[in-house]
Amino acid sequence: MKHLSKDMQNCIDECLRCYQVCLGSAMTHCLETGGKHVEPQHFRLMMACAEICRTSAHLMLLNSPHHKHVCRECAEICTECAKDCERLGGMDDCVRACTQCAESCRAMAA
Repeated sequence: MKHLSKDMQNCIDECLRCYQVCLGSAMTHCLETGGKHVEPQHFRLMMACAEICRTSAHLMLLNSPHHKHVCRECAEICTECAKDCERLGGMDDCVRACTQCAESCRAMAA
């Protein structure tokens, strides 16, 4: 079995971490905080971010050549999610996970 490169394994880890943090934050922090945290635009962005991160990790695990396109989109969505979570405040874990994932995916897409 061909092993994944260290960079790809790192990107998979970042994607899965971001998936977990975004989904967990949306389902706990955002739903419990309410207000701007559950406005459709923000909540949909968090769900889209979680899903693209999960999908990116999955395609890398499959060793699919399509991972580059998905990682590029993942970096874009993660960057947008990080900015929106920062705007709302109190979501430092999400901002950090999204920023790190975006960086890693951007490098993987290059």
